[in-house]
Amino acid sequence: MYTISKQFNFSASHIIEGLPEQHPCSRLHGHNYVVELVLAAEELNATGFVVDYNDLAVFKTMIDETLDHRHLNDVLTGPTTAESIAKYLYDHAKHIWHEVISVSVSETPKTNATYRP
Repeated sequence: MYTISKQFNFSASHIIEGLPEQHPCSRLHGHNYVVELVLAAEELNATGFVVDYNDLAVFKTMIDETLDHRHLNDVLTGPTTAESIAKYLYDHAKHIWHEVISVSVSETPKTNATYRP
């Protein structure tokens, strides 16, 4: 099995609804998110890639146009947790590349949420 990954960045604000009032994430706040897209294949394509890294630029464009410098509560339906963002991004990426196996989202250098089916 061959596996590749690439990281992408975006900045956005959100409020996580349903938390106690005293919880810091119940207030408006933002993050500099790091997204890791992971793709895998049993065999390499004719060029020798799982997927050409240059072809992943469309994913960055989607992130920039949809999430970057946005208020996520206005963009996403449902929770705006890292877990939900990972699933949202996975679904978008999977429509483009069948090789996608997971998407991870970090809100801070010490936190990470991953969605993989």
